[in-house]
Amino acid sequence: MILCLETSTAVCSVALVENGNVIALRESLDGQNHAEKITLFIDEVMKEANVSYRDLDAVATSMGPGSYTGLRIGVSTAKGLCYAMEKPLIAIDTLAAMAYGFKDHMTTRLQDYKPESMILCPMIDARRMEVYSAFFDNDLNKISETNAIIIDENSFMDMKQNHHLYLFGDGADKLASLFENDEKITVVEKFHCSAAYMAELADKAFKNNDFVDTAYFEPFYLKNFVPGLPKVKGLE
Repeated sequence: MILCLETSTAVCSVALVENGNVIALRESLDGQNHAEKITLFIDEVMKEANVSYRDLDAVATSMGPGSYTGLRIGVSTAKGLCYAMEKPLIAIDTLAAMAYGFKDHMTTRLQDYKPESMILCPMIDARRMEVYSAFFDNDLNKISETNAIIIDENSFMDMKQNHHLYLFGDGADKLASLFENDEKITVVEKFHCSAAYMAELADKAFKNNDFVDTAYFEPFYLKNFVPGLPKVKGLE
């Protein structure tokens, strides 16, 4: 049994997974309230499944890219649990989990296209027209590096010549009007991250003993954290 934590975006999500299947799930889409919600959600899924912490085999955390603060909270919580229970830590690529979740929930819609023509492009909002993204083929193989990219109307020109692109995630929502007349790009709005999408990847990692060092593991921020300047009253 694996406890999965997803805090890389504005969504705070916790899932309890057994043999790749979600048996309990709690999540909030209300914004950056991870520190307030995550331990509460963990307790709730454990109680719902009627299991104790000693029944867990591992803890999996979304590794990023994504929100600096959100990732710190999720990874710190996961590490604390692993230390306390002496359980292994699993790190899951956030974009890969999104691709798995998207394909699972969009099966009917994706059947409109030949498998070799589809490219899945999960996106996490960075700032302005910038997103964290990567490409995945129909078999969910990652076919590009994870990058921070600035999107405009000329983006994906080479890729869409022979493929139909699906853009999804909170980074894609702001692109709907940009590509609304593009026949080779579909923007699927309101698709959010979820710990439920980590289930299959976490199960595979556990079976393959694919663990990270609890002491030294750090989230994949992709970009360095740049804190905002504090506001001074009277100078806003």
